[in-house]
Amino acid sequence: MTTVPKTTRPAVIVEPMVAADWANVSSIYLEGIRTGNATFETLAPTWEQWDREHLQAGRVVARRGRTIAGWAALSKVSRRSCYAGVAEMSVYVATWARSHGVGDALMKACIAASEAAGIWTLQGSIFPENQASLRLCAANGFREVGRRERIGKREGVWRDTVLVERRSKVVGLE
Repeated sequence: MTTVPKTTRPAVIVEPMVAADWANVSSIYLEGIRTGNATFETLAPTWEQWDREHLQAGRVVARRGRTIAGWAALSKVSRRSCYAGVAEMSVYVATWARSHGVGDALMKACIAASEAAGIWTLQGSIFPENQASLRLCAANGFREVGRRERIGKREGVWRDTVLVERRSKVVGLE
């Protein structure tokens, strides 16, 4: 009898996102859009649009080998200075890489980057049907703070969202 060695997946490596990653990042974003449970958006933006709408801090990609398996980024929630330390986090994982720790690695790296940038609160708005994202948030210290009923339409259907937030234990304590 021959024993076949188990194949191991390459480790998840998280590193800063660069413009050259956009084709892969955009492709993963489109996968999320197609699920119908990731965002109200129906099209991916151009790199220029996306770049304008996201903070420089917290832009990360996860690689398995040479392949981008997911990405995370932060965006401002308000232009008002009193909310300078509050950001919205987005995490997207390629279909083939889901349930293999990629989302967790991205979220942990993005949280660390947010705190290094002085952000004291992270928030997210998640469709209640997206149970995997809600579990990921809970596992990383987010708490559910409410539910917005019929907050927006996607493809003509009213959708609810669950609001989650994570308060830093190291930033904004003074």
